Amino acid sequence: MNVEDFKNGQVLLINKPLNWTSFQVVNKIRWLIKNKFGIKKIKVGHAGTLDPLATGLLIICTGKMTKKISSFQNQTKKYTGTFLLGSTTPSFDLETKPDNTFPVDHINKDLIINATKSFIGKIKQKPPIYSAIKKDGKRLYESARIGENIEISDRDIEILNFNISKINMPHIDFEVECSKGTYIRALANDFGKKLNSGATLYKLNRTKIGEYTVNKSISIEEFTENIS
Repeated sequence: MNVEDFKNGQVLLINKPLNWTSFQVVNKIRWLIKNKFGIKKIKVGHAGTLDPLATGLLIICTGKMTKKISSFQNQTKKYTGTFLLGSTTPSFDLETKPDNTFPVDHINKDLIINATKSFIGKIKQKPPIYSAIKKDGKRLYESARIGENIEISDRDIEILNFNISKINMPHIDFEVECSKGTYIRALANDFGKKLNSGATLYKLNRTKIGEYTVNKSISIEEFTENIS
């Protein structure tokens, strides 16, 4: 691809690595394009944030295709991952340390399967306080990290499918297909409550956005090699 290809617009499927933010991926790709072609500006954006501790499909748009970002964001998404039962954290994942522990001896397969059924369909979900949502001009995670108390409103989301693929207590592997705006970390927290226990998101991988799949994506290293 040449510089005009990127300016006219490309849709790049990137497999986001662990511990990278989505913005770091965008910034890296923007820098690589600018450095390769010696240009000062190029529009680059992503179509749906993945948390640093999540991996998987990230749609990156360049040039004129950045105008299509909202259409990608509105598509359904699929994830696989693991819940850790018996504890919670303020961030609902492993970014923060556990703040509470709960019993798990009462939890069995039937209870787990029945719990998943209660989330299917259109439901209300309260996003994590450790999130990139803006309130009063500030990211929620910025307020959370300095200990501010914030009121967060519930959101309307839809869980299309929620399946358990493996139970190895206290770990539970799952597959979820959901609408835009769904926080799998919040789903983990709510799922723990439904089990009369607690749960933390232990691992997460986004496998699909609309018709785009992670097995058609490339790594940052591969993109670097391709553009060199």
